[in-house]
Amino acid sequence: MDRFDVNEIRKDFPIFNQKVHGDKPLVFLDSTASSQKPRQVLEAMNRCYQEYYANIHRGVYEISQRGTKEYGLAKKKVAAFIHARGTKLSDEDGHEEIIFTRNTTESINLVAKTWGRQNIRKGDEIITSVMEHHSNMVPWQELAKENGATIHYIDIDEQGILRLDEFQKHLSRKTKIVAITHMSNVLGTINPVKEIGKMAHSVGAMYLVDGAQSVPHIPVDVQDIDCDFLAFSAHKMLGPSGIGVLYGKKELLEEMPPFLHGGDMISQVTLEGAKWNKLPWKFEAGTPAIVEGIGLGAAIDYLQDIGMANIERYEQEIIQYALEALSEVKGIKVYGPPPQFKGGIATFTLSMDADVSSIHPEDIGYSLDSEGICIRTGLHCAHPLHDRLGLRQGTARASFYLYTTRDEVDKLVAALHMVNNRFHNT
Repeated sequence: MDRFDVNEIRKDFPIFNQKVHGDKPLVFLDSTASSQKPRQVLEAMNRCYQEYYANIHRGVYEISQRGTKEYGLAKKKVAAFIHARGTKLSDEDGHEEIIFTRNTTESINLVAKTWGRQNIRKGDEIITSVMEHHSNMVPWQELAKENGATIHYIDIDEQGILRLDEFQKHLSRKTKIVAITHMSNVLGTINPVKEIGKMAHSVGAMYLVDGAQSVPHIPVDVQDIDCDFLAFSAHKMLGPSGIGVLYGKKELLEEMPPFLHGGDMISQVTLEGAKWNKLPWKFEAGTPAIVEGIGLGAAIDYLQDIGMANIERYEQEIIQYALEALSEVKGIKVYGPPPQFKGGIATFTLSMDADVSSIHPEDIGYSLDSEGICIRTGLHCAHPLHDRLGLRQGTARASFYLYTTRDEVDKLVAALHMVNNRFHNT
């Protein structure tokens, strides 16, 4: 796309044609939780259902063969999108390092329950951070309890930036894996994942990046980052729910045992046992999410057509505009670093008075909903981070994407002024 035009982009999203609560235009500011879907993705999925839906890989008939081809092409698109090794769309294979899962959570669990169980023992150490989503925290906690390992959590500074000095202090030859989010789903902090990876590899540790929030919004190159594993989900990047991705270096995936057992992940079964299929099918038991995979491929086509650098640049403009506009709201406190260190996420609390506790996030959420504005409230699957910030009742979160307009930010700000007036007068 030669020029980024948000108004043209919005025409591709049918959901924005509706009004809610009678006459309120829908203002969707919850893309960190899940993104909306362009018609190109919906049409690709519908075309599969209407023209060539059938189970894949084993059918010799035409529509099964077509489905197999389109599903395989989607894997190649994912591989090319994140710059996995040796992946060109014309390659015969080129997608061995791409595992389709249900979501980011399952991808991280796959690593913890296969590579982790195989390689982490009593006395070993795991490093993650206090800003992690539960999906990149609880699997490691459970593995540590199961195998007797120790977990270290990297703290943040007062701006919400990871303390790399503390990371360096915890890092040692006992460290077996470092698992860090690329972008915080609460603070929006974009972590220096390439630098963290170099530090992890310097002591021989594996390196997993939670890319759930970064892959949809900024260019991600797994070879440049040199991560061993990367996890992300389709539903946050304009694709359907029910399908996620685990990237892993081929040599690691080949050594890891299967996560699940059953159809398609085997090459041969006898009464004595089974032999596993080649990559990536070794990790994909049962009928896959066929239509969802094709939808993910269409979402990548859409993002590639616009250009990830263009999306990143536009979201930087939107978050800068939003933070400046929100600063005019009485009693607001926005959490996280300055805009140059964060993605399009504005998480905040709202106080009525310096001596009065914050307005409850759910009250903010319900009030904004009455104006047609969708935000997320609560603890955002990041309880330890909210504990660290002293915000146990939670926060309100507005998050932006390529279809967010400045007018929508203005509507958010106007509605927050309204919330202030409502609660000051009660």
